[in-house]
Amino acid sequence: MNKIHTMIGLAALLVGINGCGGVGSENESTGQGGHGETAEAEPAKGPHNGRLLVDGDFVLELAIFETGVPPEFRVWITDAGAPVAPDDVDLHVTLTRLGNVKDEIDFARQDDFLRGDTVIYEPHSFVVSIEAKHQGQTHSWSYDNFEGRTLIGAEIAAAFGLETELAGAAVIKETVTVYGRVEPNSEQHRSVSARFDGAIQSVHVSAGDTVRKGQSLATIESNESLNSYTLTAPIGGIVTERIANPGEQTEGRQLFTIVDTSTVWVELAIFPSNRARVREGAQVTVRDSAGGMEWEGVISRLSTIAQSNQSVLARVVLDNADGALVPGTHITGDIEIAEHKVPLAVKRTGLQSFRDFTVVYAKIGDEYEVRMLELGQQDAEWIEVLGGLDAGTRYVTTNSYLVKADIEKSGASHDH
Repeated sequence: MNKIHTMIGLAALLVGINGCGGVGSENESTGQGGHGETAEAEPAKGPHNGRLLVDGDFVLELAIFETGVPPEFRVWITDAGAPVAPDDVDLHVTLTRLGNVKDEIDFARQDDFLRGDTVIYEPHSFVVSIEAKHQGQTHSWSYDNFEGRTLIGAEIAAAFGLETELAGAAVIKETVTVYGRVEPNSEQHRSVSARFDGAIQSVHVSAGDTVRKGQSLATIESNESLNSYTLTAPIGGIVTERIANPGEQTEGRQLFTIVDTSTVWVELAIFPSNRARVREGAQVTVRDSAGGMEWEGVISRLSTIAQSNQSVLARVVLDNADGALVPGTHITGDIEIAEHKVPLAVKRTGLQSFRDFTVVYAKIGDEYEVRMLELGQQDAEWIEVLGGLDAGTRYVTTNSYLVKADIEKSGASHDH
């Protein structure tokens, strides 16, 4: 029933977002002085696969070209069906991005077209304003070219758990992954024998029992004095061996083994390729084989003697009061070997895919828009940003998949 409720809630959530203003439209006005009729949802394309902008007989084809070069605008112009010489047109384009950031683009002739002087960086999401002057007339157009953008009101964003942070500096922790086993803490291991040899009269515990320090283990009659005395547990822990039965002689042998598992050793194999970078005191994150639980510790001892497989053992002492770490089980350890402070990073929880990019969603007011990232070093929490995002940008860190779902539903396209 809970699963059904969750599915219904998610469906309602996505409908709610979409009903609150998903942005994916392309509205175009054409004509002298910027006035004209609304174009069709799918803009007409020219022979160079660019958008056709029409003002009477004056037609401008605007294309984003990025074959072998960073994305740039290229423009071809005709008047009454005849090509117009590029030198005869004074062209200027303004791109107004989210947050009222403006890119001003001028053009110069190249071959039979006009070539923009500015790289059209991602995302290609902006209001496009065009002004072309030819033979004393000014032709103007303006249209929306939005992609990867949506509008989500503050109340709905809060209801959906969209959390944000400011992008900034972070410390990336470099780690190496190694493998090992949980072992009993041999410093918390006791072999129990009788202080005076004699006959075992009674035994009060069994293998597997948990005992406290001072608890009675057995009653023994001394062979010399014939007096009975109680053999007690020297530490608290688990009785792992019982080699004592009533009527037997103690004969100086070991009768019980008690292991205190409130702490355990995790012994990690460090191979020669990593040995020089691993140090005592290094932070370690230990995970069980299923990957469902984690523990934090430090390397307390690094062996100076190699094992038969040429590894050395790094020991991590971990609290095990809850008994979750079972001696003998295999584990994985991530050992911190270096820290790198980077000027700009984002949380990995905010990452999503968009087209061929890894992105986060920037938040400006109630609008959200993709930021295509160039990425560097990373750890379990952070990933360095080398390009595509400005420091101080507020971005979605939690539940960013909901923003992605709404943008995909709106169908905003990548217009070239």
